[in-house]
Amino acid sequence: MRSLSMVYNSASLTLFGIIIIFTACQSLSNPEQEIIEEKSYPLADLDLWPHFTKFEEEAAQRGLNFDLRALEITGIIEDIPSENVAGTCQYGIHIHKVTVDENFWRNSSHLIRELVVFHELGHCVLFQDHRDGSDGRGNCLSLMNSGTTDCLVPYTVANREFFIDELFNPRE
Repeated sequence: MRSLSMVYNSASLTLFGIIIIFTACQSLSNPEQEIIEEKSYPLADLDLWPHFTKFEEEAAQRGLNFDLRALEITGIIEDIPSENVAGTCQYGIHIHKVTVDENFWRNSSHLIRELVVFHELGHCVLFQDHRDGSDGRGNCLSLMNSGTTDCLVPYTVANREFFIDELFNPRE
């Protein structure tokens, strides 16, 4: 009886020792958490993150490097009381804030959301003004148009590249 108890205690101690070794040797960092943090913008709404990341990627493809986290760009989706305003950018010495209208966000496709976020980041990050030129068919020539003219932005998968190229390398 005593030997069975000793075997049991020995097995328990061995199992306890293995558990201690494995838990003690675990890395304190979680690779999944690191990936989330790398792609996160702590000062922006979660829904804006994919567009902020895509803005950085598109800029990098064109030889421009921006770190929106380091620039402390904030972003929020909330009601904008002004009519027909999908987004705004407030920028100055200590503020770079993108606001996207909640109703617009709720009713827009991913591509149109991207258009508005990129437009506002064009103000907040690239410090660009509006460019209201249009072609002979009534299409706006820039993602940075003011929206106060009659031109339309035909932002589609087919011509997205044209508008993003123009955003990062204005043709003026």
